[in-house]
Amino acid sequence: MTRRLRPCRVAGKAAWKVNDRAKSSRLSSKLPAGLVPARMGGHRRALACTVKMEKCSGGMKIMCSCDDKMACSMMQNLCKMLAGGMCSCSMMMNGMMVCSCNLTMGMCKCDMTKDGVSISCTSGDPKCCEMIQACCECMACMLENGCTCCVMMNGTPICCGCC
Repeated sequence: MTRRLRPCRVAGKAAWKVNDRAKSSRLSSKLPAGLVPARMGGHRRALACTVKMEKCSGGMKIMCSCDDKMACSMMQNLCKMLAGGMCSCSMMMNGMMVCSCNLTMGMCKCDMTKDGVSISCTSGDPKCCEMIQACCECMACMLENGCTCCVMMNGTPICCGCC
């Protein structure tokens, strides 16, 4: 694969930079099934799946499920590697970010299911629990009305999809 170089300035000196757009456009046409481009601020590819959100006692649950076994396994492995990190969700409509929720007010735990993962974000503090559940209501409404959700752990996309 040949790389296209373009000039750029680094600390006042001329330098050459690889044209990432040319490289990524060739890669996006060769994506395996189950992967979709996630182009939010330079994020990596994310797994296409079904995302559901619901309130639970103490917080909320995010369920990501895939029909494809390989995509499901990849998502579960990503969650295992990034466990214990900050969970966040970006809601997208027509390629634009509508809302972003960083679930820093609670503890997020990832559990494996037969067809994906279940991420529960809970807090023992009643006010934090109220905030988590308010985020859940907001994002669930957006999902029901056509938005796409990208679930991330430590800023790494785990899954993207709608309900």
